[in-house]
Amino acid sequence: MKILFTGGAGYVGSACLRHAAKQGHEVLAYDNLVEGHPKAVASNPLVEGDIADTAKLTATLKDFGADAVMHFAAATNVGESVENPEYHYANNIGGSLSLLNAMRAAGVTRMLFSSTSSLYGAADKIPISEDSPPIPENPYARSKMAVEWMIQDFAHAYGLGYTLLRYFNACGADPSGEFGEHHDPETHIIPRILEVALGQRKTFAIFGTDYPTPDGTCLRDYVHIDDLASAHLLAIEATGPETRELYNIGTGTGQSVNEVIEACEAVVGQPIAKEYVARRPGDPPRLVSDPTKLQNGLGWSPRYTDIKEIIATAWEWHSKNPQGYTDA
Repeated sequence: MKILFTGGAGYVGSACLRHAAKQGHEVLAYDNLVEGHPKAVASNPLVEGDIADTAKLTATLKDFGADAVMHFAAATNVGESVENPEYHYANNIGGSLSLLNAMRAAGVTRMLFSSTSSLYGAADKIPISEDSPPIPENPYARSKMAVEWMIQDFAHAYGLGYTLLRYFNACGADPSGEFGEHHDPETHIIPRILEVALGQRKTFAIFGTDYPTPDGTCLRDYVHIDDLASAHLLAIEATGPETRELYNIGTGTGQSVNEVIEACEAVVGQPIAKEYVARRPGDPPRLVSDPTKLQNGLGWSPRYTDIKEIIATAWEWHSKNPQGYTDA
């Protein structure tokens, strides 16, 4: 299969691209490199371009002869989305509309959309299944919800097979230590904790200690990037022109912020300086997936189920490349 990856030089997109290439698919990364890194694509082909450029994207799809698209390109900083919603709506919704129009023009009828568990907000029922009602509580989540609706409407009106993947907390790095997470600024919990271990940050801030969880800190479902990649490939391989599917990706278990810190301390062999600060607005107490549908429907199961093992892969990357792909 020939698969074009929008945002293919980003953290999740590049991991999925490299995995698909290893499994024998022909891949092409399409990325504006605002947040992506060419080194993350490795030796695979990369076209520098913005998904808002419908003409260039259409030509790229046609020239490549794409059979399917995996759509990762998006602004993902939740805090930034609150401060600057215009950018997130223009980038995530406007860019996705451009992509859908380019796919129509190029005759590409299969699509996988990288969505988010943020759509569920403060879900009443834990673990969260696909039939849990969406409660998007910030512009980032609302932009992802809008794109899901848009894809469904295009499928109904124009004929498009799609799979929507709502995944929980992506984390970890390639076990080789050659590829990993590099955001500027970094917003994800595990890299931020490891920055303290590397002396790049004085303390790690814990936002809130009075949540209705066992230790009072937020509970999240951490899924390794390699497990995400395997789920994405299974999903796109199962997506045909008539597919209309939605899956959660998660391990089905959760760790609190305090538990993640303790696991990081065990992996790096030193204490992590931390401070307790007020809650952040909109942080749900618990986000844990029910992955039953994905396991039964596509035969997927996570390889990484131990948070320490996940963190060990991240530490291998960050300790070798403290400046991310600047060092790689």
